[in-house]
Amino acid sequence: MEFENGSDVERLRSSLAALASTARADARTMPPLLYTSPDFHELERDELFRKEWVCIGHEGEIPVPGDFFTTDLVGEPLLVCRDRNRQVRVLSNVCRHRGNIVAEGSGNSRSFVCSYHAWTYDLDGSLKTAPLMTNVKGFDRDKCGLHQFCSEIWSRFIFVNLDGNADPLAPQLETLDRILHNYHHEQRHLLFRDTCVWNTNWKNLTENFMEGYHIFATHPKTLQPMTPTELCKKVRGENRWTAYRSYYHPDFPPRGPFHDDMTEDEQRNTVLFNVFPSFVAGVAANYSLHLCLLPKGAGKVGIRWGVAGFKADPEDPEVVSYVELCKAFNEEDRAKLESLQTAQGTRYYTSGPLAPDDLEGTIWDFLQYLAKKLA
Repeated sequence: MEFENGSDVERLRSSLAALASTARADARTMPPLLYTSPDFHELERDELFRKEWVCIGHEGEIPVPGDFFTTDLVGEPLLVCRDRNRQVRVLSNVCRHRGNIVAEGSGNSRSFVCSYHAWTYDLDGSLKTAPLMTNVKGFDRDKCGLHQFCSEIWSRFIFVNLDGNADPLAPQLETLDRILHNYHHEQRHLLFRDTCVWNTNWKNLTENFMEGYHIFATHPKTLQPMTPTELCKKVRGENRWTAYRSYYHPDFPPRGPFHDDMTEDEQRNTVLFNVFPSFVAGVAANYSLHLCLLPKGAGKVGIRWGVAGFKADPEDPEVVSYVELCKAFNEEDRAKLESLQTAQGTRYYTSGPLAPDDLEGTIWDFLQYLAKKLA
């Protein structure tokens, strides 16, 4: 791929290459151009978001056959649905006739009809009808279904690999599975979901979610009294993920209901993890919060986020209270990250030292992943 400002891209790739051979004791942040360069963002689109596993939602968004939602991943329109056999499919949301959008929004449907020329597709993406095409030479209905992308369900989260060449995801997350096992996220009900766009680079949000250093300053009333910065403990990550445990203050009351499998230690912390590149989640004793980050340019990120828990009623007062807490600290993060994106336009900041491993070691893991993939 060629870039209009190739020097910026090559300079950043060189910086990542140098980072890959840097000792953890000398860990530093990357220059702000990594978060602001449109050309480097194009490289990420091709080398990360088209080649890696990217989370695009939670299967609780489409619980019954016919349920669907639409989304966009680096310019690729996607139609995510549950077919008649209850299988989750990630389809191209582009009609095979003239290339128009097939479905919009979300809901439940028996089929998908392109409003341009009424080509109609079944829930598995196969073409059902194409008006007045029967006698067209070379027309083969069986070869005109919607393109189906490679997808996997991991812990109820829907992942897609656009180019279809990535190694299976689940085996790469086996260690993380063991860490999360007793929390039993797979048994939790999706209680809340929303979408939004923040004016910041996707990597800024990934790094922010994955470090506890900012909690005391950014969330002094929402999170610091509950999960203080000083009680964060890094988990040893692997090639596909990084994580840390955010322990609860001893004075904070237990956050049940607890699954019977949970140890006393597990009842006292939340596991926050990043499945590279752009899926971040926090699994607490009773609730889970997840954010699917879908870049929309160097300075914008789309977010599909949600809350899951053992309770089944979204209107339960405790559920409502937890969702409101999540909204509150998300807005606190948004304010900081959008101002950060503005500040990263400077020419005078280069990089700074990372905090100790328990506080920002996860950022170091994330940067090492970027170095491996993009240097």
